[in-house]
Parts: sequence; C-alpha cells; structure tokens
Amino acid sequence: MTQSLIITRTSLAEAFQPKANALNAIRLMLATGVILWHSFPLTGGDIADGPLRQLLANVWVDGFFAISGYLIVSSWIRHPKWWEFLRARFLRILPGFYACLIVTAAVIAPAAILLSGGFLPADFWTDGVGYVVRNAALRITQYGIAGTPLDVPYPGVWNGSLWTLWWEFLCYLGVLVLGVSSLIRRAWVLPCAFLVCLVAVIATGYGPVDNFYLAGGARFGVMFVSGALIYRFQDRIPASWPLVGVAFAVTIASAWLPDYRLLAALPLGYALIVTGTLLRHRVFWFRNDISYGIYIYAFPVQQCIAIFGGAALGAPLFALLSIALTVPCAIASWFWIERPSLQFRKRRHAARA
Repeated sequence: MTQSLIITRTSLAEAFQPKANALNAIRLMLATGVILWHSFPLTGGDIADGPLRQLLANVWVDGFFAISGYLIVSSWIRHPKWWEFLRARFLRILPGFYACLIVTAAVIAPAAILLSGGFLPADFWTDGVGYVVRNAALRITQYGIAGTPLDVPYPGVWNGSLWTLWWEFLCYLGVLVLGVSSLIRRAWVLPCAFLVCLVAVIATGYGPVDNFYLAGGARFGVMFVSGALIYRFQDRIPASWPLVGVAFAVTIASAWLPDYRLLAALPLGYALIVTGTLLRHRVFWFRNDISYGIYIYAFPVQQCIAIFGGAALGAPLFALLSIALTVPCAIASWFWIERPSLQFRKRRHAARA
C-alpha cells in the first residue's frame, strides 16, 4: 500500500497575525541596541573598524527600516487612500518628534547645564527656539543650542538620532507615489526598486562615489525596500525558524564585506520580520510601543549623563544607565503624546464610518 506524504509549508502571509505578533518587541530591542552603540562614542571610546563595528553601528537602525517597509506597504495595500495614509504617517511621527524638540530645548538642555554648575549662554533661549523651528521639517540642520553641550566626548549635539527620521519619511513618500500611481501592485516594481538600491550600495560602498545623499538613500532605501519586498511576496515566502537561523548567519557573515547590506538586506529583514511573526507567546505581544520614544529621547539623555561625568563609567554601564533613564521618557511620550495622537486618528475614522 502506497501512502502519499504531503509536506505543508506555512507562508509568511498565513503565519503573520496583525494583532498577535512580536514586532513591537523586536523594535524595542532595536531601539535598545541603538543606545548600546551610541554608548561607545559618547563615552569617548569606539570599536575598531571591522565586522563587529559594522554590525553594531548599523544593524539596529537598518532593522527599523526593514520592519517599517513591511508595515508601511501593508498599510497602503489595506487602505489605499493618499490622505489617510499621509495623516497616519504624520500623526505617528510628528507629535512625538515635536514634543522631543521642545522638551530638549526647554527642559533637558538647560536643566543639564545649570544642574552641572554651568551657565546658559546669552543667546541660549533664542537659539533654542531656532533649534525647534529649523528642525521642524524633520531634516535636522541644527544639532546644538548656542554651542552646547560642551565638555562631553560628543560636543555640540543634543540629539544625534533624529536625522534618520527624514530618510524614513522620504521612504513613506516613495510608497505614496508608487501607491497613487498603482505601480506598487505590479510584481516587477519593488524588485526593480530593490535592484536600484543595491546598485547605489555598490556605488557608495564599493565604488568611487562619495556622496552623503546617495549613500543615505542607498543605505535606508535598500533596507526599507527589503521589508516592502518581503511583504509583496509574503504569500510565497515560508516562515520557519531554521530559515531565520540561516538569515541571521548570512547577516553576520556579510559583516566582513565593505557594506554588509549588499548580501544582508533581505536576510536581515526576513530574520526580524519572521521572528516577530513566529514568537507566539503573549509575553512578546506588546500593545504599547515605546520603541519610538526610546529612539528619540535616548541621545539627549545620554548627553546629560555624559555632562555629569557618566562617560567615566565605560560603555556597558553607561548603556545600562541610559536605558534606565530613557525608558520613563519613552513611556511618557507614548501615553501622553503618541498614543493620544493615534487614538485621535482612529476616532476620526470611526466617526466618518
């Protein structure tokens, strides 16, 4: 008697549950990783050039962009209305961003300077207003306030993390353009976009091109499109732990290349997205997402620690103290700014319905 053996394979589309996944937990891990990496230059140390430095310096933010590409394209496909799409992106990023700028200029920076025994420069408050206004369009053009902070390993910068948000929003606009034109639904568009980004990675990481904007577009574009590509073909992509292990191994091995994203963009995106999908236990299903708050407040908190002599702690202890002091700021940002903004959008949508 012959018995047929049927091997079933679960696709990512079948496995992913929008309200029962661990992507918020993954993003929280990535935000914490950014704190760890920044703790090295903010304590006056560094990691020698090599595979470890490339991974620690890049993998956290790159992971954010890959997950974002997956979720943002999903958002457009589910609700392909340009105004609702833009409003959702504005309400997710801008309220918390503006609050962070104001709190940094009006509270964190002056308090750190005064409590450490220093004096505010004569033009501090005027330049503090300029800090908020000049950076209001997401593109960070002013990093310090009246020359502060001083006497720290990374002087003249109050927040060295916010600059990536501009690139994030450019990726959102790219999705909007492809969505409004209906190109995003064509099977060849996202693979072509990914290839274009890979060419830019080669040109900037391996070739003679030395351009900040092309390098930034290549770095963030290839990661964002990798997540978008995974979503676009999620019904054909298997979701399994062995493949996650292979993807992480490829990512680590790629760190020996001049730019690890040449090989690791898709594996890293797959590893993080599928890990967030396959973590089934409820303990990983975070309903409150404080990762954005941790990302935007960590750097000014770390600068404050450095002002008070925390750089002497060394990177590991400095990172732990930074996490402990940043989490309350992130919780306040989520419950007082970010979540109310998102709930406002949901109430408006429900009212129209």
